[in-house]
Amino acid sequence: LQYYDISALASQILSPVAMLASALSLVTPSLVTPAPGRVAPMQRSADVSMAAKDSVTAGQVAGMAAAVLAVGVQSASAGPFTRTDIASLTYQQIKGTGLANTCPVVEQVDGMKTEIKVGGNYKIDEFCLEPTSFQVLEEKLTKSGVVTEAVDTKVTTRQTYVLTGMEGDLVQKDGKLTFLEKDGIDYAPTTVQLPGGERVPFLFTVKNLVAQSDGATSSISPGLKMSGGFNVPSYRTGLFLDPKGRGTTTGYDQAVALPALQAGGDESLFKENNKKFDVGRGSIELKVTSVNAELGEFGGVFVQKQPSDTDLGSKVPKELLLKGQFFGTVVPN
Repeated sequence: LQYYDISALASQILSPVAMLASALSLVTPSLVTPAPGRVAPMQRSADVSMAAKDSVTAGQVAGMAAAVLAVGVQSASAGPFTRTDIASLTYQQIKGTGLANTCPVVEQVDGMKTEIKVGGNYKIDEFCLEPTSFQVLEEKLTKSGVVTEAVDTKVTTRQTYVLTGMEGDLVQKDGKLTFLEKDGIDYAPTTVQLPGGERVPFLFTVKNLVAQSDGATSSISPGLKMSGGFNVPSYRTGLFLDPKGRGTTTGYDQAVALPALQAGGDESLFKENNKKFDVGRGSIELKVTSVNAELGEFGGVFVQKQPSDTDLGSKVPKELLLKGQFFGTVVPN
């Protein structure tokens, strides 16, 4: 991944979050009671009816979502919401705001320890990846030759592309911390659109991720870097049929059945007729920027590179570059 500087990325991604925190503080009446360094749970009032309370709360949260978009981030940013804050909100308070498509942030407490010692049998739980930038790597012909540049795109799917609830073992291999992803919501079909109008579907995923620290360590603290690879399954599954009714496990073998063979075979349409389930490879780098050892929480920024959809083998995949924020907890296994 030679297209970024992950240290510079940390400041680029976290600065909009600080701006968002300032913007949300101006929303009145406040959804929550202010507290140092965090957002406190909403206080319920006995003299307000349930219907009126939900109506006001929905408006307040919608105002926060609007403030998020005003910051200029492509999607709803993680914002200053911890696990405790999100858990204190009801379904009706979150519905339609975009907050469900975000990752929590590490809860900040004065005097907190910022190093999580990892020894013995531990695992990473509630691992969450929230991309805030989607780019497609394209080759461009210039006077100096062919160069690869990252082209900005916009998301055309709904706000359902955050990976969350992932978990896996956290072990030590050759003295390095190693995260072995096993389960969770670890894939999300997503589509982005290039400036020219071309749409690029891809399966945002970190399936079977194996990420190692860049050096020998037995703890998680700010500045820790981890990197590794993962599998990228096909965007389409076996039962999918294309517009001609062709598929991998069902459907027609040819676009026009037997007449195609009588006309001289299907050499020109071999890729379209020969459907296959492609599994690609992707890579990711993570940098920890915040840790709360008492709660076992850690978070930071990530950069990920992966291929796009191949339409069951008929198209050449494009390379995507994703940047965003991550969150996770360390718990005994």
